[in-house]
Amino acid sequence: MQPAQIALLGLLVGLLIGAGLATVILLALRARERAEYGAGMDVPEGARIVLRGLDDPAVVLDSAGVIIAASASAAPFDLTEGRMLPTPELRGVARRVSDADAASNATFRLRRGTGPGESRLVTVRATPLTARLMLLVLRDITEKERVEQMRRDFVSNTSHELKTPVGAVSLLAEAIESASDDPAQVRVFASRLSAEATRLATLTSRIMNLSRLQAADELNDERDASIDEIIASAVEAHAVQADSAGVQLVRGGTRGLFVRGDAQVLSEAVGNLIANAIAYSPKGSSVGIGVKAADGVVEIAVTDRGIGISEEDQDRVFERFYRADQARSRRTGGTGLGLAIVKHAVQRHGGDVRLWSREGRGSTFTIRLPLIDSPHDEPPRKRARKEKKVKKKAKLQGSDAVLTNRVVAAAPHVTAAPDRSGIDAREGNGETA
Repeated sequence: MQPAQIALLGLLVGLLIGAGLATVILLALRARERAEYGAGMDVPEGARIVLRGLDDPAVVLDSAGVIIAASASAAPFDLTEGRMLPTPELRGVARRVSDADAASNATFRLRRGTGPGESRLVTVRATPLTARLMLLVLRDITEKERVEQMRRDFVSNTSHELKTPVGAVSLLAEAIESASDDPAQVRVFASRLSAEATRLATLTSRIMNLSRLQAADELNDERDASIDEIIASAVEAHAVQADSAGVQLVRGGTRGLFVRGDAQVLSEAVGNLIANAIAYSPKGSSVGIGVKAADGVVEIAVTDRGIGISEEDQDRVFERFYRADQARSRRTGGTGLGLAIVKHAVQRHGGDVRLWSREGRGSTFTIRLPLIDSPHDEPPRKRARKEKKVKKKAKLQGSDAVLTNRVVAAAPHVTAAPDRSGIDAREGNGETA
């Protein structure tokens, strides 16, 4: 072979050898990079166990924003393994962490569930785990924000509601002072002053009752309570109001039912419904109080034939200080707390309140409470033991009375208080009041 051919052949061989070496080196570098990337993408040991134990939605992301591990509670927010972050807000938080290599926080609304879903207020915190992984944790603060808003509204509304009668009392006091030479005007102003003081006392009492129902851990006097007695007490308490308004109270339905709870609290709740029904009923109409039992539940329904409640107001009537008809409520002296008290009182007894209403046709509020067996259905032996205890207690009280009489006889200068036990209580026939 000629020297030129030999040189050309050597050059080709050198090129082939160089290309082969370069290819081997390039493949080795890429394999190394893939190994390093794979190692960097592995979820740290124990991270999946932590995710499974979290109540809050949480996910582990790679640098591209793909979810590689997720907690069970993340699924309702459409955060599942193998998918990208679903919303621009979440992707923005992840991008800030990648760019700054530091934790980032944000608060925004995120839709939960499929379809239209439910908008929830969440706080999001994203934190770097490794060079290519980050942890993103969501905390649903919707309920916390709602409670805080209710607290702000309650303080604002309470201040406003208290300011009105307090201001009226102050003005009427000044009017009485300026009209001291006119007895007729003084009597008029004094009457109005008394009405505003009564309104203020009622409002304060309602606020205290509502606070007690919301704050107390247990009911004060929990026992087997008769529905008949609860309704009779509520009807009796509002008989005068019904007579003044020209409204008849009609009681019907099943009798002899019992629930477990505080009879006084339940009587006040039923009474609030009756008072509202009377206030919104036209003269000459009737308010019905019906009772029935079904599927282990006692239902107490209070029905009126009044003006009704619009659909947009029905979702809000149980809110504190909310009034569907501001003018009528002011005229009748309503505080806007009656239905809120009913709601919380019934919930404390494990029940709920339902509303049916049509404008121009009237409304029906239904209290639903867990039914219990009548105490009169107890076995004879157990009933006999209870009766024996009652007789023993009565005997002890009789002994105390004898001892008291002897003490009074020994001290003739002491005048005994008049006995009012003979005052008759007004009793209806069980159907109307």
